[in-house]
Amino acid sequence: MWVDKRRSWIELVILGGFALPHIWMRTLTVTAIATVVTVLYEEVPALHYSLTVAPFTLVGLPLGIFLGFRNNTAYDRFWEARKLWGALVNTSRSITRQALTLIQPQLEPGAKTPEQVQELQLRFVHLTIGYVHALRHHLRDTAPGDTLKELLPRESFESLRDESNVPLAILQRMGETVRLAYDQKWVHPFHVNVLEASLTALTDIQGACERIKSTPIPFSYTVLMHRIVAFYCVLLPFGLMDTVRWATPVVVLAISYCFFGLDAIGDEIEDPFGVDVNDLPLDSISRNIERNLRARIGEEMPEPVIPQKGILT
Repeated sequence: MWVDKRRSWIELVILGGFALPHIWMRTLTVTAIATVVTVLYEEVPALHYSLTVAPFTLVGLPLGIFLGFRNNTAYDRFWEARKLWGALVNTSRSITRQALTLIQPQLEPGAKTPEQVQELQLRFVHLTIGYVHALRHHLRDTAPGDTLKELLPRESFESLRDESNVPLAILQRMGETVRLAYDQKWVHPFHVNVLEASLTALTDIQGACERIKSTPIPFSYTVLMHRIVAFYCVLLPFGLMDTVRWATPVVVLAISYCFFGLDAIGDEIEDPFGVDVNDLPLDSISRNIERNLRARIGEEMPEPVIPQKGILT
């Protein structure tokens, strides 16, 4: 995610933005076609054939509306994903607090908490941290092995190797930990429902994220937008030559940049869990959750993720 806001307005206009690397080839291709068509039109009288601007006006307005609708749909997916990861931050903090305060045996006043309970609490918090990192890898289709190996005991890590849905498997381990605490009478029956509600909230968050990832904008709609934009920009010189003459390539360059840019933005933010510049900074959010949770159990916190060249991953 782009987070550097220190640039001036002029710098943002001239240097800002990340659509150009994706669209420069198609923009230059359309401009080259416009240049060739303009030269032939001006130099070869037999080829003086031009359309009016009316067809492009009629098509351009609905095309802009449909591009805006598609980008709004893509942004809705992006914003919903951000709200889900915000909920993940809150739920992770809540379930950690619940594990540290509600999983407690009935002790005499002044008695120390047994070491087994403390170990169970630490294991539960580590599982929560592992779940957050595993969910990030799950949504990005990457392997969480190296991350989980540092967090979980060897036997827990080995048991997750063959799992197809690692975060779901970790939720199962967290539920089993709550059950173990209940069997040992380390948690009150009323408090089991509180912990279970937090586990259910994590499951709901994961399911919603998987829904966004596995249900992209309909492919036929995306293909249609690409085709209409391409045909519109390629044919645009034929509607401008009678009006702007030699300036046709410049006008086509400006208009094609607008349409191709809008088209590319929709493609980029459609999958908010990816690693494009404008996708969600899941690495940073996961690291912040880990820092918050480790602080609660008195462990050393890792360094936060630092933006690189204004980009936070």
